[in-house]
Amino acid sequence: MKTVFMGTPDFAAVILQGLIDNGHEVVLCVTQPDKQKGRGKQVQFSPVKELALKHGIPVLQPVRVRGDEEFLDTLRKADADISVVAAYGQILPVEVLEAPKYGSVNVHASLLPMLRGASPIQHAILNGYLETGVTIMQMGPGLDTGDMISKVTVEIGDMNFEQLHDKLAEAGSKLLIETLKDIEVGKAEFVKQDDNISTYAPMISKQDGHLNFRMSPEQLVNRIRAFDPWPGAYAVFNDKGESMKFWKAEALDKATDKGDEGKIIDLDDSSFTVGCGGKALRVTEIQVPGKRRMSVADYFRGNTLTKGQIFR
Repeated sequence: MKTVFMGTPDFAAVILQGLIDNGHEVVLCVTQPDKQKGRGKQVQFSPVKELALKHGIPVLQPVRVRGDEEFLDTLRKADADISVVAAYGQILPVEVLEAPKYGSVNVHASLLPMLRGASPIQHAILNGYLETGVTIMQMGPGLDTGDMISKVTVEIGDMNFEQLHDKLAEAGSKLLIETLKDIEVGKAEFVKQDDNISTYAPMISKQDGHLNFRMSPEQLVNRIRAFDPWPGAYAVFNDKGESMKFWKAEALDKATDKGDEGKIIDLDDSSFTVGCGGKALRVTEIQVPGKRRMSVADYFRGNTLTKGQIFR
């Protein structure tokens, strides 16, 4: 199909690659404006822009789609069969969604109507779900409220965000190709979402990574997995106010006192155990400022923690 693609991060780039590999004519890519990163303020292209340029696909980067008549005119002149949207990063007005022949479809990383919003992958892990998935939906004016066309389920297991993200991107890419075939030949079925059972996954901030040791160890493990690699699950560990990131940990069914929340209650050569939510969290991989991720065993070769020390 003659396709306009709208997306920005790595998840979207996987979807775009799938369209290219399966012979869809991507006539235009729309992505967020370039960013400046680092001390030298180097310009950083989005993963979608990098991929589009590699394949000679024209790229548009409107600062704000809504109200941009020049952008809308270019979109209409592209005369596309369909727009495919994946993690683009802006709310799209109806006139943009309806410009192509078959309208616009969205590749959303959850089993809608659960986890509408900006961070469905992180929240599937945070909420302790056993499974999540990808939904292809027809886009409308609401936030992830359009009619569902197809779904695929993915088991979460003990995956962290990065691992689950990659698995969902691949699953979504395959599902999209199948769904576009059904749309083109008129076989696609459109199912309305039940708003009564919908949930919302708000945007993640850096502050969300700050660990609250009043939570259960299971909840803390979920946060560590959900925020790997960004923003990282962390707690302040010394008088300088420096943060230690927790990268690997396990929940222990070990009763602790109420006053033990955030306190190191046990140590061995390869781990330390912190009281939390009436039980305990055993930590085996960490990161401190200016250092790489490392095992607790490696950290203990040149550093110490003490029993009774408090994380906050």
